[in-house]
Amino acid sequence: MTDRIVLDQKVEIGKEIWIQGPPLEALFFRGARVGSLVTLTDSEGDDFRARVVRLSKEEAWILPFEAFRLPVESPLEVVLLQALPEKERMEWIIQKATELGVSTIIPFKSERSISLEEREAKQKKAHRWQEIAVRAVRQSRRAKVPRVERYRSFHEALKFCEDEGLRLMLYEKGGEDLKTVLRQSQPKKIYVMVGPEGGFTADEVRFAEERGFRSVKLGQRILRTETAAIILVGILQYELGDL
Repeated sequence: MTDRIVLDQKVEIGKEIWIQGPPLEALFFRGARVGSLVTLTDSEGDDFRARVVRLSKEEAWILPFEAFRLPVESPLEVVLLQALPEKERMEWIIQKATELGVSTIIPFKSERSISLEEREAKQKKAHRWQEIAVRAVRQSRRAKVPRVERYRSFHEALKFCEDEGLRLMLYEKGGEDLKTVLRQSQPKKIYVMVGPEGGFTADEVRFAEERGFRSVKLGQRILRTETAAIILVGILQYELGDL
């Protein structure tokens, strides 16, 4: 998914374009106004950044100012399973994980994490996780918007990981060395499970390992859950993806 507006004409940088019909409807759908920046794809499949210079209900004039190539998504598919943290840390994790190229984000409740109901009661506002992902895609100019799944229990989250792929679980009290695990395989898809402040319980670790997850650690320091999630995704993209 992108915010491209597809045109049936050739675009030239510095030359204003007159549009109406479906492209104009697409502008209004995106809430564009005079001065708004938009992405165009012309009749030859080339992509441009442009600015709306005049706009009415019947027509619009847009000025292209830069040609570019839409980014290619990472060859590595990363599914992030994140225990729900307190306050607005989940929003921050979604934003940064999206910028780093994850394909799916699954919030879940573990034994030591806060519940969604508890968090919403404290914040007194509804979460808008998918909207945050969409905004992060626009900012990072990704080609696809990651899917933010519904909030699940720990066991429901594990059931989501039934397709083939490497399964990793961060566990600060032990586990394999991450570098060694990554060098042993070249997966195209990785499920990564990050716990809450306080980490996973021994029962949760055992249950996950019985379902194919491998416990790994990120060095000797104890990291906050949001720090661990973003560092792990960054390492995976650097080693196996497109960073």
